[in-house]
Amino acid sequence: MFLGRWRRATDDSSLPFDMFDRSYSDAEARRARRMESIYHVGQDKIWDGRAVLRDLIAKHGPPTLAPRERKALARIFAIIMWGELAAWKISAQLAERIVPLEAKLAAASQVHDEARHFYVMHDYLEALGEKPEPMEYWARRVLELTLRTDNLMKKLLGMQLTIETIALTIFQRVRDMKVEPVLSELLVYFEKDEARHVGLGVQLLPPLMAKMTRPQGIDLALFQINVLTSTLISLKRIEPDLLALGVDPRSVLGIGFRKQSEVQDMLRAEFPDWPDDGPVARVFEALAEVLFPSEGADPRVPVPVRIAH
Repeated sequence: MFLGRWRRATDDSSLPFDMFDRSYSDAEARRARRMESIYHVGQDKIWDGRAVLRDLIAKHGPPTLAPRERKALARIFAIIMWGELAAWKISAQLAERIVPLEAKLAAASQVHDEARHFYVMHDYLEALGEKPEPMEYWARRVLELTLRTDNLMKKLLGMQLTIETIALTIFQRVRDMKVEPVLSELLVYFEKDEARHVGLGVQLLPPLMAKMTRPQGIDLALFQINVLTSTLISLKRIEPDLLALGVDPRSVLGIGFRKQSEVQDMLRAEFPDWPDDGPVARVFEALAEVLFPSEGADPRVPVPVRIAH
């Protein structure tokens, strides 16, 4: 029923006057309340991006790094900035096309968050003295695969449970490394918002997947492998920039695996029959090992960068 409503909303620009006609089971009602709470919590925790960035610069001084590290940081976070623009567009698609009120509210809250993330990251890079470069091919491919699909399951899997998790992973690693103090404190605000966004996918995706036919399941798995493979290649492409900042790409993967495990735990808490593992996860782990071997320390990893004075 939900997927049918997605298709109808995609094809029909009329108002969904029957959006309140659906009756919920007890479990569905609980999930609906959780999705609605994403919206209300988001409203309570809205932050003024201009004021926060201004106050952090007043506290720490303008962001300053040595030229090599500054360029590396700018290339990585230009990808993040364009990713926030894609997330803004994708969440707007979801807010427009999802019919049930509670999920629509949660997606609408994300639209507001992603718009703020986009302009704040742009303003941060400007304060750093860098103009954002266009995205490299593989990072852009991850976003475009999710942006262009009309399949709700693919869009949720790509946006809420993949792109958001990637962003959280990079935010945490760069923040932990204390690469630059303004950015380190700024990313805390980003992380809190992104964690809420994952919740929408956790609530919406499993009921849709439970109704998949076998061909639909295979198609979704191939889409996920496509997105994850592109993600790994993109990480490999920015490896020199990560190394310039003292960030071992394997540590980024390690955090990513832990966050994916946390998402799986959230899914199983809501849906006890959610599988523990699957072929997609095994393919991803194998590809990660090929591109980023775990044996031996990487001699290219320098001492973590220090702020230039």
